[in-house]
Amino acid sequence: MWRRCLSAGCRRFGLKGIWGSHAVRRCSAPALPAGRITALQAGDLWRSHFVENGVTEPDHSTHYIIAYLLGAKTIESLEQGKLTELLSREKTEQMWQLCTKRLSRMPVQYVIEEWDFRDLTLKMRSPVFIPRPETEELVELVLRDLEETGVGADEQRTCLEVGCGSGAISLSLLNSLPQLKAIAVDQSQAAVDLTRENASRLGLQDRLQVYHIDVMKDAETFLSLCSSVSALVSNPPYLFSEDMMTLDPEISRFEDHAALDGGKDGLRVIRQILTLAPQILSSPGRVYLEVDPRHPTLIRRWVEANVEEMHYVETQQDITGRPRFCILQKEKSNKDHKLDLD
Repeated sequence: MWRRCLSAGCRRFGLKGIWGSHAVRRCSAPALPAGRITALQAGDLWRSHFVENGVTEPDHSTHYIIAYLLGAKTIESLEQGKLTELLSREKTEQMWQLCTKRLSRMPVQYVIEEWDFRDLTLKMRSPVFIPRPETEELVELVLRDLEETGVGADEQRTCLEVGCGSGAISLSLLNSLPQLKAIAVDQSQAAVDLTRENASRLGLQDRLQVYHIDVMKDAETFLSLCSSVSALVSNPPYLFSEDMMTLDPEISRFEDHAALDGGKDGLRVIRQILTLAPQILSSPGRVYLEVDPRHPTLIRRWVEANVEEMHYVETQQDITGRPRFCILQKEKSNKDHKLDLD
């Protein structure tokens, strides 16, 4: 698999201090060598050029491009002889094309046009949001709950993903649970198209419905298409708007800002999801959210004050120990409890 540590920055967002300087210098590629060189020699040349021009993770970037060029997942999996063989002129030119894209600060996922998410290899294209390692953890939480609550051979359930991007969450869930069906929506047509392409490539298209819907603008359409789902999963836009100014070039120049900016407090889309959730979920369906570490307390308070049918179940930490995932569950309202008593 493509190594997890390289994801447009090892955390979800390349904020200043993670990616480095926000400024981008215009850089030119080194000249193509006159004679033939090996993959290792080409890699050394480009690694040095990346360092000189402030490109982050120069080693990883070079290694992934070489591995892709030579038909492997990682440079470690290549036969050593491959690295010291002279490249053809065609391969050398391709190496220069790919590395020049990385020199422009294009994330390596877009450069090589694919990336691994859990046990799937997904096609990647700018500006569709690149899935990060935290979201793999989110999928694990959902899978654990669905398996514990009986998604077996005789029971079919439906999962809804809001903001599907490349389809990483839905497709990973479908791949792990053969009886599951999924609905995925996104405000970006590019994301919808890429999710459909990935579903088809993986043979999962028959269990996935994908819609081009903006939940902020098309709530009525959204509700008409999505109902009685067992789980609503989302890695929504959750950056505070002020943080958008601190994004580094790999993200600010290549990824969809609408998939990042969550409004002044980062909760604009999250509030909408939680407002609509009771009308979509079966009882006792759950909502699983990936959020900013500042959000769980804010979300709990807001739900308690504004969404009677939703109960905040728990906050889960990510692998680095930060509060990252919020789990909520649909419960009957007080009005429904009174009807039951009558």
